[in-house]
Amino acid sequence: MLNQVVLVGRLCRQPEIKESESGKKRTYITLAVPRSFKNADGEYETDFFDCVLWDNVATSTVEYCNKGDIIGVKGRLQSRVTEEEPKRNIISVVAEKVTFLTSKSKEQ
Repeated sequence: MLNQVVLVGRLCRQPEIKESESGKKRTYITLAVPRSFKNADGEYETDFFDCVLWDNVATSTVEYCNKGDIIGVKGRLQSRVTEEEPKRNIISVVAEKVTFLTSKSKEQ
């Protein structure tokens, strides 16, 4: 069986390091990925994917990336069910590798 995903898109917000009670570092990012086809109105829609990055991957991303940068994320999909009613299935990407592709200049 295989659970692998590769995404390339723009960071929607500035990544920030959080630390768990056990001392593990993590950051949550949202990646905006434009679709490769146009909708009925002739426009490209964008999908937004929530990703979680752990330890060294999180630290490097926070250090080198800013809102608006284009990055590649390789990882796996993970699902969880919410506790409150109505119960919902939340799917996120757990990043195993992040590739820094471009960054916006400081003037932009």
